[in-house]
Amino acid sequence: MKYRNLGSVSVILAALLWSLDGLLRTQLYSLPPAVVVFWEHALGFILVSPFILATIKQFRKLTRKQWLAITGVSFLSGALGTILYTAALAKTQYIPFSVVVLLQQLQPIFAITTAAVLLKEPLTRRFAFLSAIALVAAYWVAFPTLSVNFNTGTGTALAAIFALGAAISWGTSTAFSKYSLGGTSSLHITAARFGLTPLFALMFVFGLGGGGQLLALTPVQWKFIGFITLSTGFVALAIYYFGLKRVPASRSAILELTWPLSALITGYAFLHQSLNATQAVGAVVLLGTVVLIARDAQKVEAARAQPEQLVLPHVQEA
Repeated sequence: MKYRNLGSVSVILAALLWSLDGLLRTQLYSLPPAVVVFWEHALGFILVSPFILATIKQFRKLTRKQWLAITGVSFLSGALGTILYTAALAKTQYIPFSVVVLLQQLQPIFAITTAAVLLKEPLTRRFAFLSAIALVAAYWVAFPTLSVNFNTGTGTALAAIFALGAAISWGTSTAFSKYSLGGTSSLHITAARFGLTPLFALMFVFGLGGGGQLLALTPVQWKFIGFITLSTGFVALAIYYFGLKRVPASRSAILELTWPLSALITGYAFLHQSLNATQAVGAVVLLGTVVLIARDAQKVEAARAQPEQLVLPHVQEA
């Protein structure tokens, strides 16, 4: 039986899992970000290796443009974006409601723009209107007093640059991920990303002088790396790619805004963080907007019903 909104539900479910990421990474803040990125992807690759060996012929069917796209995603989203965002948080001493969080609200804008330019996805007035409402609501959720804390020390400017770089890396990767999924299964693309990302992460580990900490994890840190792999890491990404294959990249970017919404609920339930009226209103509006965009996404994808045409430099196909 084919469920109409299965793609949207999968994207939302992945975002809900990602919202738990902060809780799991609490025990890993003493490690270099590149080390964490390396191990969570390396363990995910080990987890999926039996599937890779059993279906190795399917990977040979991927075109060079697909490999180029997934390589770009592995570098930008898997390694660089995560490292930049973690570095930005460190520059502001992990102070909430800072410019780092503000700039992350721009991620959907980069995702929508690249989807329109590279994948030629249609941007209707209705979608633009709903997206604007969703972004405003997300801001209300992220900033309960509707103000940004710019007093985060001398590293604020550099943190802003890092955060913007992370938003661009993650946002543009959505379109490239969508393209790479054409004509193949989402699990194959997930496996390919988890095979390539550790290579880039390892480059950052030694390039930033963190090689000495690559194997210096405590038993507790290993445990949390394992939890991440089985929840917010490999499992969440596999679910996300399953959904992204069935939802336009531009719409997926807005559906992912359930991440800050779920993070708010998680903070309230597990960390006893207060929830004020502004956040409550923003949460309701954001949830309603996401539902409307999820309904529209199914119609848009059904209307397209053709492979995406990614505008990349010409590459001779094998």
